[in-house]
Amino acid sequence: MTPENFIVAKAAEAVKALYNTDVDSSALQVQVTRKEFEGDYTLVVFPLLKVSHVAPEATGNAIGEYLIANVPQIAAFNCVKGFLNLSFSKVYWNDVFRGVAQAEDFGQLAPTGKTIMVEFSSPNTNKPLHLGHIRNNLLGWSVSRLLEVCGNNVMKVNLVNDRGIHICKSMLAWKKLGNGETPASSGKKGDHLVGDYYVAFNNLYVSEVKALIEGGMIEEEAKKEAPSLKEAQKMLFGWENGDPEVRELWAMMNSWVYEGFAKTYADLGISFDRTYYESQTYLFGKALVQKGLDSGIFVREADNSVWCDLTADGLDRKLLLRGDGTSVYMTQDLGTAEQRFSEYNLDEHIYVVGNEQNYHFQVLKLILGKLGFDWADSIYHLSYGMVELPEGKMKSREGTVVDADDLLEKMYNTAKETSMELGKLEGMSEQEQDELFRMLSLGAMKYFILKVDPKKTMLFDPKESIDFNGNTGPFVQYTHARIKSILRKAASQGIQVGADDVKPESELSAKEIRIIKILNTFPEKIAEAGAAHSPALVANYAYELAKEFNQYYHDTPILKEENQDILRYRLVLIGTIAKVLVKAMDILGITLPERM
Repeated sequence: MTPENFIVAKAAEAVKALYNTDVDSSALQVQVTRKEFEGDYTLVVFPLLKVSHVAPEATGNAIGEYLIANVPQIAAFNCVKGFLNLSFSKVYWNDVFRGVAQAEDFGQLAPTGKTIMVEFSSPNTNKPLHLGHIRNNLLGWSVSRLLEVCGNNVMKVNLVNDRGIHICKSMLAWKKLGNGETPASSGKKGDHLVGDYYVAFNNLYVSEVKALIEGGMIEEEAKKEAPSLKEAQKMLFGWENGDPEVRELWAMMNSWVYEGFAKTYADLGISFDRTYYESQTYLFGKALVQKGLDSGIFVREADNSVWCDLTADGLDRKLLLRGDGTSVYMTQDLGTAEQRFSEYNLDEHIYVVGNEQNYHFQVLKLILGKLGFDWADSIYHLSYGMVELPEGKMKSREGTVVDADDLLEKMYNTAKETSMELGKLEGMSEQEQDELFRMLSLGAMKYFILKVDPKKTMLFDPKESIDFNGNTGPFVQYTHARIKSILRKAASQGIQVGADDVKPESELSAKEIRIIKILNTFPEKIAEAGAAHSPALVANYAYELAKEFNQYYHDTPILKEENQDILRYRLVLIGTIAKVLVKAMDILGITLPERM
């Protein structure tokens, strides 16, 4: 029971005893006491005046006196006008802390019975994953984990965009310029090799456009008539019509990319319950398009293209099938949504996609609703802001992106350099050091990205993220390692502790009460973060808890404490802090080291 609910329950008892009236708990308002007043929580008295029939302060004082006399968990009160400020006793806080310390899976919320699908990553097979994909993957993974901790059954899925003109561009460039090059012959990861040919196509295309313009063609026409683009379009047509040569080249180059993606996902600690491929799903929506035509929701134009007119809804007309019968992204998303809700009976489907696609998902929900699907409102677009670097934005076709693999390597090297500079490697073998560097580098990157509200555009600075001070992953990781070091030293002295060392009469400092309050709000913070689809709330909770421990550690002797009861209590307290930090950071996909 939360402190607020406890006070509501006891205040209702007081009103019944004092005024012989049952009060609706919704009429009892409890809030955290403002800093300028003494107390832990404040009961707003004004709604109770209609049953007390006396002044606000008199009502508050009467309820306060009753609580002091009948509720041992309440130690003191003061009433300021219509606000009854209540201070909990050590009995209450020790009872709360014992519950937290005893809980085997503290923070795990009760099962909801809901099934939620989270689609994230959704890479194209013409280039490696880059920094933008990293935010998508980390956010998708962490939101999935968060929703699991909130008691939901969660399916993590990936839709690989493995077909289309952009894929054909890489294929055409390799066919023209590759000379049979493979990942094995070049020593490159497959996704990087294919990405190089995507850049090569763009360079070829730009040179062709320039030549056509110099030959007298206007720029707009030159961009359409460039020979390489026409060849890529012809290749796409061949793919869609099952040309065996095109399909064979497509399968070979995609296999290179999938191997590359698999390694990057493994390095990030990312996995999926199911992977969909656009080449297998892009036709799913065609039956829905026909359904919309039959019902008059969609219209077919003279060029054979199919459209949905959304102008009456304040939007525009949306293309659903091209004149040649080929589908667009919207066609596919309509079909896959129907397939997934039908197959898994979903309660919610979350798409983790950048905010440049806000309009797309607005249209998707609207069209599905027009087609009569009552689950259309169960689609949620988790729209996130772009990631930028200190040097600016990235462009895949120009080869100016920061590849995920390159960033991971850079983070590893930065973690290694920082750790060696700070001398945090004493007594570690090379293997242990390597594991620590990977743990720190991933922790730094994941935390730095996830601590930002998903909706916000963010600037990623690798050097800043690895700082061992401030609101960073390594700061939380080092805090955990410090706690574990203290507990190991205590164990070496034969001191083993547990929740039984928290007794009702145990004395508490103001700082210890502050820590217990923070610990006790963890489930509440989980629920809040889950409702907001925001791991940032969990990240910043972990930072506040770690910061509170470090201040406590600085001001309070632990192993040097001579009173054995106090010593044991403090060891339980810091051990519980470590336990909650592990749980919170696990939601972010971050591992905490046992020692540093």
